[in-house]
Amino acid sequence: MQVWKFGGTSVGKPERMHSIRNLITSDDQQKIIVLSALSGTTNALLSIGESLKSDQPNEAVEKIEHLKAHYDSFVRELYKTNEGLTKGQKIIENEFSFIRSLTRIKPFTLKQEKELVAEGELLSTQMFQAYLEELEHDSILLPALEFMRIDADGEPELDYTERKLRELLRAHGDKKIIVTQGFICRNPRGEVDNLKRGGSDYTASLIGGAIRAEEIQIWTDIDGMHNNDPRIVKKTFPIRALTFEEAAELAYFGAKILHPSTITPAKMFGVPVRLKNTMDPDAEGTLIASKTSDQVFKAIAAKDSITALYIHSLRMLNAYGFLRRIFEVFEKYKTPVDLIATSEVSVSVTIDKTDNLTELMAELRTFCELEEPDYDQAIICIVGNFSADQAGIALQVLKAMEGIPIRMISYGGTEHNISLLVHGRYKAEALNALNEGLFELKEA
Repeated sequence: MQVWKFGGTSVGKPERMHSIRNLITSDDQQKIIVLSALSGTTNALLSIGESLKSDQPNEAVEKIEHLKAHYDSFVRELYKTNEGLTKGQKIIENEFSFIRSLTRIKPFTLKQEKELVAEGELLSTQMFQAYLEELEHDSILLPALEFMRIDADGEPELDYTERKLRELLRAHGDKKIIVTQGFICRNPRGEVDNLKRGGSDYTASLIGGAIRAEEIQIWTDIDGMHNNDPRIVKKTFPIRALTFEEAAELAYFGAKILHPSTITPAKMFGVPVRLKNTMDPDAEGTLIASKTSDQVFKAIAAKDSITALYIHSLRMLNAYGFLRRIFEVFEKYKTPVDLIATSEVSVSVTIDKTDNLTELMAELRTFCELEEPDYDQAIICIVGNFSADQAGIALQVLKAMEGIPIRMISYGGTEHNISLLVHGRYKAEALNALNEGLFELKEA
């Protein structure tokens, strides 16, 4: 069995749902199909929620009716028969009736907001399943709320998912196509919750790991993962193969095609992940697995809105316990650290979560000296095969960056990542310079 996930742009238009149907029915392979909300829907639902949190119910109703009009138009093009259209319209009426009911709840809390946002996936999957039924395909809709659950820390309960999925598949495992929702789940209280933004990728990987799938396919609107950001760099190309570790580094440090959490469950159970292009299904895409090519430099990614902190010990030399105390403060304020550089008496770290920065810095100052933070920084991450016995790798990177100021370097923590900190104003220049310096590029 395979798990195929389709994102918002892949289901964002009726003709694209038609294309997805052709893709998933082109062979006899049994598949679980994970769908995101239609493109633009999640943002629209969040906007409705903002109006309700601001106690603007009339404004929320206007936004709801505007969104419903989009869905009314969508189903008129999606279905080919009167029976199919009637079923689609009933789905929309039912779900939007629930959405309207949320406008009458005061106060509008986070619980209601999560129920509201879940409607995007509930709508897309029901509409798609009704379309498959219209065409008499052997399919079924398995609600993710019946098998996907997170714990009190917001982490997926994979054992629970595995157990519940086994039960559901025993009952419905004869179906060729099994449709379910990405992103949404339940929390320990049984309430509707989610795996955060981008979580449909994560859903697909969790399902793939739980059922020990043959392969997980993530379908988007780009031909696999590129060696650099094609929005900024002109001469990019798709990467044909990556290891789990390489892909995880790229996703974490800014490669938008893949959610950073996706790789973990797939790697845990050794399930390959293939990135494919809905608009060009014959393209090879990118395969993420345990082994890959021996190519030294694979890809570059960048992470924006980074803040750098420079911390100095008051005790100067022999300051044992210094690092422990520092990171206890970061743990207390739930602030992850991306890069770290240390010396005997000072530590430089980068963070991208600044919600508690004022309180964090105040506590650090009780036993440290702090320089003024550097804001608006960018981490440039170079990923590849950087084994310790290879000479000249750092030299190639630094030569490519000649003329661009570098604030920090992280090299040697793994054999897959060299990270550079630069000011955000140099991000585009750095990405282009590294592209030219590290890859053999074909003329367009």
